[in-house]
Amino acid sequence: MTKAGIVTVAGKPNAGKSTTLNRIVGQKLSITSDKPQSTRDRVVGIRSTADAQMVILDTPGLLDPSYALQAAMRQTAVAALKDADVIVYLADGRTGPPPSLQEAAGLESPPKAPVITVINKTDLLTPADRAELEAACPDALMLSALTGDGIDALLVNVEAKLPESPFLYPEDDVSTQSVRFFTSELIRETALEQLEQEVPYSVACEIEELREERNPVYIRAVIYVERDSQKRILIGDKGRRIRDIGAAARVKIESLIGARVYLDLWVKVLQNWRRDANALRRFGYSSQNR
Repeated sequence: MTKAGIVTVAGKPNAGKSTTLNRIVGQKLSITSDKPQSTRDRVVGIRSTADAQMVILDTPGLLDPSYALQAAMRQTAVAALKDADVIVYLADGRTGPPPSLQEAAGLESPPKAPVITVINKTDLLTPADRAELEAACPDALMLSALTGDGIDALLVNVEAKLPESPFLYPEDDVSTQSVRFFTSELIRETALEQLEQEVPYSVACEIEELREERNPVYIRAVIYVERDSQKRILIGDKGRRIRDIGAAARVKIESLIGARVYLDLWVKVLQNWRRDANALRRFGYSSQNR
């Protein structure tokens, strides 16, 4: 009998959840950034071997929400904990021994799924700090998602806890999400890389048109921000910033879909969209759509 199940990767913001998913799947699906809260929705990756299939959910960081978008992000993360067959609870080793997942997530009771506690970013620890963490957290796994050190031990532990089941998806699938979704995320990731201060957190991306039958593939995308001043920053002097973002994003998208791309990129203002329920639903962040 084969094994299969949902593996939710959870933790505080900037713990390395997206890098961990990408490492497990073996290719880049989830966007990564040194800025916290870059993951806003669950990202699905699928890893299939001869005997086991992991449907891995990368989730938004567990945080105390300050506005509507963060509340939707938190609800997404908590819902993914409830859906899980196995939970990988990831913590940044630089912050010391982590609290329990129940405490970190603010749950009334422990999750029902088995929890594997993983201390990440061990490549950034001194040998003394790592030894101290290993002594304080003897049941935790040590991992560097960036280098891959410890990933094999994590996979063995996850597979051991998966339920017996037929595969949930075809063996060749690497995700359940669309090209539109990943294209939008790659554009947003590129904006995160090139923008500073508060502007990246106000960025949303919507794919208005995607024509895969064209050569090159035609994509019209709109980057939304919350204020006119942010729009000016995003466009840059004589349009240089938005051209740079578009050029870098196009390279990533071409690598994703394996074809040439014409990226038609626009910038618009949608006032205070992060705090507006209708705007959140429009961008797919409302928990009601799950």
